[in-house]
Amino acid sequence: MEQVGYDTYCKLLDEVVKEMQGIEIVEEEDIQIDIAVSSYIPDEFIESSAQKIEIYQNIALCRTEEDIQNVIDEIIDRFGTIPREVENLIEVARIKNLARKVGITKISEKQAGIVFVYDSQKFNTEAVTKLAHKYANTLKFSPGYATLKINKTSDKQILGDIKEYLMSNFVDEKLDK
Repeated sequence: MEQVGYDTYCKLLDEVVKEMQGIEIVEEEDIQIDIAVSSYIPDEFIESSAQKIEIYQNIALCRTEEDIQNVIDEIIDRFGTIPREVENLIEVARIKNLARKVGITKISEKQAGIVFVYDSQKFNTEAVTKLAHKYANTLKFSPGYATLKINKTSDKQILGDIKEYLMSNFVDEKLDK
């Protein structure tokens, strides 16, 4: 697992399970998230490495809001009140799902703000006008990516600003297909 990375490991495991069940495997683009937010499962919350891996895997495999809510319910049932770091981890999963739906392949934090790298084939040009109007002086478009200036006051604020930007990319679509 250390050689391929955790997300890749979860993806491969999920593909093997689906293949064994006879479910068609749809290739998904891996969304890279590189932001300075504390998102992990603390040892004080879940001590067992095996249980941690299971929860990380469950979170990584979420593709809908219903999946995420089921994982949240499971975590609360098994371990109690969710700490901030785990809430952040769950928010990152939500962000990955939103990014996948709007054709963003990478989100990274730079000094100027948050950089969103778009898949040029999936880029929604109809959203550009809406985004430019909504974010006026805080959003800069460049070929293949956009940079959004944000206030980096807290993990919750950063994650909230990213989610809001991603939601603004939708043009009259349902979010949870």
